[in-house]
Amino acid sequence: MNASNQSLPTVAVTLGDPAGIGPEVILKALADPEVARRANWIIVGDAAVLDVYQPPSHSETPLPPNARVLNLKWLDAWHLTLGRVDATCGRAALEYIRAATRLCLERQADAMVTAPVNKEAITLSGEPFTGHTEFIAGLCGVPGPRMLLVNDRLRVVHVSTHVPLRRACELDTGKILRTIELGREAMLRLGILRPRIAVCGLNPHAGESRLFGNEDRDFIVPAVEAAQAKGIPCQGPLPADTVFFKAVRGEFDLVVAMYHDQGHIPMKLLDFEHTVNVTLGLPIIRTSVDHGTAFDIAGKNQADPSSMKAAMKLAATMASRGRSGP
Repeated sequence: MNASNQSLPTVAVTLGDPAGIGPEVILKALADPEVARRANWIIVGDAAVLDVYQPPSHSETPLPPNARVLNLKWLDAWHLTLGRVDATCGRAALEYIRAATRLCLERQADAMVTAPVNKEAITLSGEPFTGHTEFIAGLCGVPGPRMLLVNDRLRVVHVSTHVPLRRACELDTGKILRTIELGREAMLRLGILRPRIAVCGLNPHAGESRLFGNEDRDFIVPAVEAAQAKGIPCQGPLPADTVFFKAVRGEFDLVVAMYHDQGHIPMKLLDFEHTVNVTLGLPIIRTSVDHGTAFDIAGKNQADPSSMKAAMKLAATMASRGRSGP
């Protein structure tokens, strides 16, 4: 029985690929009172998948009283093989995302958290798919979403993510400026009222006066100057080989990375287990774990729920702030 608390935000949580570790880490996260008490939870997926993880002594999937399952009935346990790429699971995972996004757009949920999906399984289902971020942005009718990674020691927002490195080097001043603006808005939502923002250079030593390329001067400098003219406290372009160290040391609240690996490598090196993915530029709040489906350990009760706990906590915090304003 669901016993929602009207003073709490409502957060939808997708199961991810049913054959992966998503269902396991969600149930483990909700078993932690520190997570469960923060929101009313709607698990979006298939009840039959959750039943696979129930203890034999229980007649139904154990959930806290303020959590319920939105049973989409896309899959039953008889057709589920854990740890295997499967087109049916890929299609189900996609429908979970679609349903959770709709809940948020229709204001039936204040935020959504996504468990990991498998791109190959979704592609096998016949749906073109490059990632959660792009798919959810398409459902929301919003171009150009951005990826923000957050952990207790560092925050990084990316100008580009899932594109070839050659394309990522084709910089655009307007896109960089928009990334800085979205990053600042996210920091305000996280309670950092005067965020100090560092903007990475693209080339070694941020180009070093054009010795190592023109992109930093031609594209990044104008974006930083435009942001400063709008009253956004940011510096750059700064050499990427030192700026993350300075941010961790406390000089900056947010780093703007030019491309995927420039930002992901330091984040995952510092704290892989607790890093959370936040999608910026959407009309809804969306967080996610920053790991994959881990098919090799699916169903073995070995999955670490730390990243899911962090993603759920952050979604609840952002949703609560959204209710009361930044």
